This record gives sequence, C-alpha cells and structure tokens, in this order.
Amino acid sequence: MTDRWRVGANLATLANGLLGVGAVLYTLAGNKLWAMLLVVMAIGFDGLDGLLSRRSPRPSGPFGRVADSVADATTFGLAPAVMLAVHTSDVPTWSPFAAVMVAVAAAYFVAAVARLAYFTARAHGLPHFLGVPTPESALAIVVVLLFHDTPGYAGVEPVGVIAGTLLLALLMVVPIPYPKVHRGSKLRLPSAVTAAFAALVLVLLQFRPAGGSLASLAAEVGAFGLLVGVALYYIVGPFTVRRPSADPG
Repeated sequence: MTDRWRVGANLATLANGLLGVGAVLYTLAGNKLWAMLLVVMAIGFDGLDGLLSRRSPRPSGPFGRVADSVADATTFGLAPAVMLAVHTSDVPTWSPFAAVMVAVAAAYFVAAVARLAYFTARAHGLPHFLGVPTPESALAIVVVLLFHDTPGYAGVEPVGVIAGTLLLALLMVVPIPYPKVHRGSKLRLPSAVTAAFAALVLVLLQFRPAGGSLASLAAEVGAFGLLVGVALYYIVGPFTVRRPSADPG
C-alpha cells in the first residue's frame, strides 16, 4: 500500500530542490530579490517535508535522508553561495572584493555541505540540531543581503557581508545545540512571525516600490522584523534545547 505521507514528503523535498535551482538561475540572471524569495519559499517546503515525514508510519530510510540533504545542499548551500558570489548591481562597489567574495561563498557552501553530511550520517536521530541548521543559515544570509547588498537598507557594505557570512558559516559547524521548531516549541510562534515578515518584505520588493512610499516603508519594517526573528533563533535558540538531566546516582 502506498504511504501517502512519504510520497508527500518526497514531493516536498523535490520542490525544495527545484526552488534552489531556480534561485541560482535568478541570481545569474540578475534578479537576486526573486532568488531570495524562492529560498524563503523552499524553507516552507523543507518544513512541510519534515511534517509529512513525522506523520508517516514508516521511518525515513537512508535514501530519504540523502535526498533531503541533496535538496538542502542545493537550496540552502549552493543558492546562497551563488547569491554571495555574483553581483550584477553596484558592480563598482563589489568588483574590488570579487575574489574575496568567491572565497567566502565557497567557505559558506563547504560549511553547509559538511553540516548536512554530519547530520545525515550521525546526528539525524538527535532531538535537536548540532550547529545552526542550513535553512536558518540561508534565511540569515537573506537578511545580510537585504541590509548590505540588495536593496541595502543599511548601505551596500561588502565588508559587512564578508564578516556576517563567515560568522554564519562557523555557527553551522560549531556543535552548539539548536532546537527543532516542532509543535510545542517555545520558538514556534516567533518562527511563524519571522516567516510572515520574510514573505512580506520579499513579495513587496518584487514590485520595486518607490522610496518613501507606503509599500517601501512596509518592506523596510518587514526587513527589521525579519532581522529580529532570525537573531532570536540564533541567540535564544540554544537556551530552549532540553538537556538530559544528570543521573543522581
């Protein structure tokens, strides 16, 4: 008998990977805002994949975990790396940093793949993540780019992008526990609000609102809300992970 939950999970994984490929293509075509929106949409499909997998009566096998990791590596590793390395706007600002940005993008991609490989091989059975999960890292890269690249709410700052990316890459591979945001998690509501802010700002920016307009102001407010939500996960997340109680004996 076909397991509909497992089939649905596999389709969600496929959608995740295809959106990642689309994000790469949009970046190469010069539309980084669309690429960011596709990455955020893929985070939703990644969450749906996990939800459907947990409802399936059959445990996920090695193939499912590997397929999920390949999709995540494409969408949350390769796509952000390409967004970091390729700059078709503000070229005079970015051109002196071109080689450095390629190296930083490569470092981010390697860290994402290393984190996914470890999760697939060793850590998939843990009740929490070790290191920041790649979807959260990709969302943080989107925040960095919104503020220091496109549209550059805090000004176009290559040094800020470089420093932020290296920190995010490091936090993926340092074994700090981070929570899985399931039902009952203290971060479930803040994560939902963060997702709403991400959708708000990136959808509004697709219309290139004029500076000072209501849509432009709403997008900027959404960007700051997204920044706060991502920072909350990074800073507060480790404190919400339940540690096993010490054996009194």
